[in-house]
Amino acid sequence: MAGVPVEGPASGTPGPQEAVAAAEPTRREARAKKKASRKKQGYEWLILVAASLAVALVVRGFLIQAFYIPSESMVPTLVKNDRVLVNKLSYKLHDVHRGDIVVFKAPEGAATAQVKDLIKRVVGLPGETIEGRNGSIFIDGKPLDEPYLPPDVRSRDFPPEKIPPKKIYVLGDNRQDSRDSTFFHAVEENKIVGRAFVKIWPLNDLGLL
Repeated sequence: MAGVPVEGPASGTPGPQEAVAAAEPTRREARAKKKASRKKQGYEWLILVAASLAVALVVRGFLIQAFYIPSESMVPTLVKNDRVLVNKLSYKLHDVHRGDIVVFKAPEGAATAQVKDLIKRVVGLPGETIEGRNGSIFIDGKPLDEPYLPPDVRSRDFPPEKIPPKKIYVLGDNRQDSRDSTFFHAVEENKIVGRAFVKIWPLNDLGLL
């Protein structure tokens, strides 16, 4: 009986071994491209993280900084352990305003190992004469309207004091329990770190100041 012929690969069509050999460079190229892509993504992430850190440092150093409240001196506006954001550029752009809540370097004798900065409200401005009398604040002899305080708050009494140029008079909203300008007198404007403009903690009490 004549043998049945076995067909080989058609002319021009690679056999199994040739197909495997041809596929190997393609796989290597794919792996190389994938590796290069991962490397590129790694560099991109490094650049992104470095840029984010740089921006955070610039923001913290020159624009905005977070502070926590260490005492009850600003009750009821701020309570202990609240967090606020402070705009460090405010007074580069405009003068200090009465009623602003400011963070400033603690005067000599008022700082502690834990507390280097204080937060109070600006009540008296340069050149004014401020006085505490009968539970109220007087500016140049006229009673000061303080709508940011609850109606039952009474300020300490203190004698008239002329506020020097480039200084401000600051008081805590918790007038009877605050070490403020009634203790260390007016504060130099160049000691101001910035203006507290928003409360960010606790989350259920977010709001502008």
